[in-house]
Amino acid sequence: MAPERRPAELARRAWTTAWTTNRPLAGTAVLMAVMLAIALVGLIADPRSITGQPAWAKPARFALSITVYALTLLWLLTFVRGHDRLVRVVSRVTAVSLVVEMGLIAAAAASGTTSHFNFGTATSTAVWMTMAAFIAAAWAMAVATVVLLLRQRVQPPVFAWGLRLGMAMSALGMALGFLMTTPTSEQLAAARRGEGMPIVGGHTVGLADGGPGLPVTDWSTHGGDLRIPHFAGLHALQVLPLIGFLLATGLPGVPERHRVALMWTAALAYLGLVLLLLAQALRGQPVTDPDAVTVTVLLALAAATGAAVLAVLRRARGPQSR
Repeated sequence: MAPERRPAELARRAWTTAWTTNRPLAGTAVLMAVMLAIALVGLIADPRSITGQPAWAKPARFALSITVYALTLLWLLTFVRGHDRLVRVVSRVTAVSLVVEMGLIAAAAASGTTSHFNFGTATSTAVWMTMAAFIAAAWAMAVATVVLLLRQRVQPPVFAWGLRLGMAMSALGMALGFLMTTPTSEQLAAARRGEGMPIVGGHTVGLADGGPGLPVTDWSTHGGDLRIPHFAGLHALQVLPLIGFLLATGLPGVPERHRVALMWTAALAYLGLVLLLLAQALRGQPVTDPDAVTVTVLLALAAATGAAVLAVLRRARGPQSR
């Protein structure tokens, strides 16, 4: 029997495979890991704050998030066959978009100003509009990846649907970020008073950005926060493929069509959760203090999901499924 490979060797082989398979996205992941290290040093060495949080907190969060996204997208694209040119386009456009976005976020942090929604100066406006353009390009590539995955015959089908639905939900989560670019009522009122709009949009609903927030994420604890449904939607890219893998490798004796039904049940439940988080944020309600309506809807969603799962499993094990 061959000896078990050491974790370091497995990691090295995985990285070699990733690099040879898709250099743009693998290189992006490396750059983001370096950026994360720089941001962590900044958190220790730089005492400045921007909108109430450490100056390098946002670069650190974005570097980590982009690293995970780049590596996950790299993995998803390995399932695409027969569209090498389109895969190269998706990979390169996504890589360039994410690197430019990260570079602009880091540059803003280094200069002591915010990168998002900033129209305070001509330079800040140019930075934000450039970021917005590249974010839109990355979103378009996410949609293109959904289309590519829909055209693939990946086996088993339940895992294929986990990949497709995860990417589709991630594209939706990414699109929710555009809601943050809409000017708030307070900003519009200030503009009508002739005070201008140095900041257009924001992630906090009902309050100005920069108030009290949760550790690490900085999600508002006093108002609604659009970053929460945005985050949940984005990370369906990891959650739903994992569920598809678990359904493909578990549940012995359950027919494939019922596994697919369970995959769709999980995806619809996840979509319901994202929409609930979105509604909660738009109502100006902090995630840490849900009201009776939010709790009731959450419990109803959980009950409906559980009932659907039990119904599928009952049919899968009944005589009609044999």
